[in-house]
Amino acid sequence: MIPDDALERLMNSANKIGQVCEKANVTQWEVYATQGYGHSLDFEAGKIAMASGGGDGGFGIRVVENGRYGYAHLVDIGNSEKAVAQALSIARKSPSIKGFNLPANQDAVKVEGMFDKELLNIDSEMLLEQGDQLLAKATELDSRASIIGGGIGISAGVGAIITSSGIEAGGSRTSHGVGVQLSIDEDGLMTSSYEGDTSRFELKNLDSSVEKAVHWAQVTREQISGGDTEDCPVLMTNNGVTPLFSVVVPAAVTGERLVRGESFWSGMMGQSVMADHLNLVDDGRMEGGLASGSRDDEGIPTRRQTLVENGKLKGQLWSTRSAAKEVSEGRIDQAMSTGSASRGGHTSPPGCSTSDLILSSSKTTMSRERLIEEMDSGYIVHSVMGAHTANPTSGDFSVTTSAILKVENGEVIGALSQAGFSGNLAKAFTGRVILGDRSDSTTGSLHIPDILFMDGLRINPA
Repeated sequence: MIPDDALERLMNSANKIGQVCEKANVTQWEVYATQGYGHSLDFEAGKIAMASGGGDGGFGIRVVENGRYGYAHLVDIGNSEKAVAQALSIARKSPSIKGFNLPANQDAVKVEGMFDKELLNIDSEMLLEQGDQLLAKATELDSRASIIGGGIGISAGVGAIITSSGIEAGGSRTSHGVGVQLSIDEDGLMTSSYEGDTSRFELKNLDSSVEKAVHWAQVTREQISGGDTEDCPVLMTNNGVTPLFSVVVPAAVTGERLVRGESFWSGMMGQSVMADHLNLVDDGRMEGGLASGSRDDEGIPTRRQTLVENGKLKGQLWSTRSAAKEVSEGRIDQAMSTGSASRGGHTSPPGCSTSDLILSSSKTTMSRERLIEEMDSGYIVHSVMGAHTANPTSGDFSVTTSAILKVENGEVIGALSQAGFSGNLAKAFTGRVILGDRSDSTTGSLHIPDILFMDGLRINPA
């Protein structure tokens, strides 16, 4: 699936673009390069609808001149001169950031678990067999169940970064992912659930996603009438809390938003921002982490950083440009990159983001069954719709859910057809919070367990 010399060829091409930069008298330049390969299949209406394969990639060029930067991207290195000229033209029209320079080279230690050569042995035919296996598993577990969406994919890729300041690094990565949208449609009632999993290594239990999806499609069929709107304890499964968490919390810990007053934790460094047993760590060096690696996306060595310790805000994240910009504008006296630069691909310059983000507790965690008992009366939310509308500045959210169970006296008594779900996630984390012992994550780079929020959340049954 991936040529043996893929990384070597990518590095050679990036070097050639660097030489074009040198010929254009660019003193500070950076070439970021990617090349991906893979194959996948899609599910639709209980069948494999489409199988595809191929590759893509390209090169991003960032130039810096007197604190000004420009960015251009290309696929064919034959267009290098044009792209470099375009990046220079943009830089010369951009505002200058005092003190902004591309980072110098620093030694980095390899992070293991990024590449599984066994994945390369899974060809299109084997992927089709995996698809058939999942379709069969759904009907085996429940004859009414049908996989109506999702898919399976295998990917392998290489990436490289070369700069005028001496950074020259590259590596290979693999991933195996599955997503299953499953429904049960009977007697005029359709219930559904989406479950998925992603790993840098071959997934050994593909059936797990189908099993979870069937379970939630089944338990939400036992519907009861809704009650009154109430502020009450809410148990959010890791699948339910992750979408909201991903919108609200990563943005709150970037230095740029913190110093600009655009984070609900602005001005609270060293103060309590979560319950005193909670810890939040951004680990850019997690073995096999989907957002980890030896270097960030502008070549700076990654690190493991404590952001919240015993409930208190202790850290913040910076990229090279965001640090220089906020210092030059006087919002902070000093700041430097924390190895937290990331990109959406070769078409975009680096921004600042979390790596593998881990929420944990110093107290004993509980199984989902124990969390339900501890809740006594309230609701279980397994998925939400509209998480993207959550406000990352205030922490406020108002979403809907159709995967919600009602709990009375420590036992599930039935499901609601739909409900509104609202609150403030920042405030909820400062109240009584109990973490579950399930740490599997559907998004890969967010490691968030089940969470029982005892305060600050509201359910409005439909």
